[in-house]
Amino acid sequence: MTRKIGVAVIGLGPASLPHSRSLIDLAGRVDMRWAASRSTERVEAYRKQFPFPVTTDLDAVLADPAVEAVIVLTPPSSHLEVSSRCFEAGKHVLVEKPLELTVERGERLVAAGARAGKVFGVVLQHRFRPASLRLKAALDAGELGTVEAAFLNVPWWRPQAYYDEPGRGTLARDGGGVLLTQAIHSLDLFRSLVGVSKVVAAQARTTALHRMETEDFASALLELGNGAPGTLMATTAANPGHPERIEIIGTKGFAALVGGTLTLDFLDGRREVVEAEGSTGSGANIMDFPHDAHRAVITDFLDAIETGGQPVVTGEEALTSQRLVDEILAAARR
Repeated sequence: MTRKIGVAVIGLGPASLPHSRSLIDLAGRVDMRWAASRSTERVEAYRKQFPFPVTTDLDAVLADPAVEAVIVLTPPSSHLEVSSRCFEAGKHVLVEKPLELTVERGERLVAAGARAGKVFGVVLQHRFRPASLRLKAALDAGELGTVEAAFLNVPWWRPQAYYDEPGRGTLARDGGGVLLTQAIHSLDLFRSLVGVSKVVAAQARTTALHRMETEDFASALLELGNGAPGTLMATTAANPGHPERIEIIGTKGFAALVGGTLTLDFLDGRREVVEAEGSTGSGANIMDFPHDAHRAVITDFLDAIETGGQPVVTGEEALTSQRLVDEILAAARR
């Protein structure tokens, strides 16, 4: 029987909900030691929802020898500091996306994990959806043939009230706008499927629908990993919010991944559909999605701890996706 791994959660904002539900599901593998936040209000609100011990004392969490792994769900601006403290205390770390505010800070965080010799994973859960896994398997097996073109569209919506919350859409708290905060999930999945070797041209702007510091619209012409053309569009100004789409043209067929539903249409007439497991959080309710993919992320993280291997989304993988965001924004400035 698999032993239980001592786990703590640091940060009890909205992101803690799917993680906590997942940890309840994984009770057979996890000894949930602490749920921590520096906010007394958040600790009390969390206590009413979940059956885990709570604290505002981060030092006590890190000093607990039974805590082997920490899930860091604090704002991006604190990921380097909090995760580094966890590594220094000898803990494995799973951190929410994005990795950090900037590539440079992300590089420092990845280096801290490497020095500690601990498992370091990043929560980019779209890779773990059943439809995403099936699409990757089809591409890896050559079922779609050679990729001739691919397209990513993220037509999401966030009302102005979302950006009116302190720090939302700012460089100081979030590190960026739609690309780094919302579309990073789809962009990371897209890159893992078809690769991106070059940003040919890009545009980024803040539309009249929002008052915010960073971009709520971005588009790019891309060169894929094999040199084929690709395009990207991401926004949070598409009311009321629509499922993200990845479409791939292959020499043997066409793939359309819409939200969590995959349709494969092969040139020989076959069609395969993998149905969605629920909503994707594309609209005003940012937590409107099932927690299945989060549970899969945590399971993968626990497996890596037990086997001494690496999670699917390592710090380096997340850093590569964040570098792509930077390249798109740099091209837009040019």
